[in-house]
Amino acid sequence: MRVLNQQASAGNDRWLISYSDFITLLFALFVVLFAFAYRDRQSIRTVSSAIHHGFDSMGAFSEPAMQSGAAVAGKPGSSQIARAETGKAPAGVAELRRQLEVAMGKELRDGEVLIHVTPEGFVVSLKELGFFNSGDAVLLPGAAEKIKRIATVLMNHGLEVRVEGHSDNQPIHNREFRSNWELSTARAMTVLLLLVNESHFDPNRISIVGYGEYHPVGDNSTAEGRRMNRRVDLVVVAPALDGVTKKKL
Repeated sequence: MRVLNQQASAGNDRWLISYSDFITLLFALFVVLFAFAYRDRQSIRTVSSAIHHGFDSMGAFSEPAMQSGAAVAGKPGSSQIARAETGKAPAGVAELRRQLEVAMGKELRDGEVLIHVTPEGFVVSLKELGFFNSGDAVLLPGAAEKIKRIATVLMNHGLEVRVEGHSDNQPIHNREFRSNWELSTARAMTVLLLLVNESHFDPNRISIVGYGEYHPVGDNSTAEGRRMNRRVDLVVVAPALDGVTKKKL
């Protein structure tokens, strides 16, 4: 009688084996699902981080800063590359950089031109060594042709440009210029007149400002820093979108 009871008890407990198998399989399923979900989250984070870093490095989310200068002419625009009034698609920063690099390949390699993005906008820096003699505002031979190539690219995008003159902090007092203010402004005006008169850049899309020595990008205590500071910057800006007021400089 006792043997029969033991057999009956063993038969009644067989469901535990099936239940254990079921729980094990269910656990394995959740482990696999979690692994897939975790991998997807990691991939999304990686892609999202890469996209954000790319746009951030191009200044796509930068707010335009406000500036004041020694001399300003023309109409200032916002410091954001947006949509041109010509109805063209927005001028992409990456595409604009690519076209300028194609047009100015040799000058970029020689260090005469630098292309970069700042909170002020997309900047094409014309270094003194490739465009002016020291203390002079007359373009060097061949410099005009270089600037015209830049102008062709910018005009194709319907963008506005602010021409900024900069200098180092070394005192200047010659027959033509009494200060770095005058020199930086005169160089900016030289470039502006070339863009308007010879490249036929729309006068309504261009302005100038002379900063003298007060917006350095290098250390004026070193020869290399002073060389970097002697420049004319073409700051690419775009007309404000419909219904959006432009910020004043």
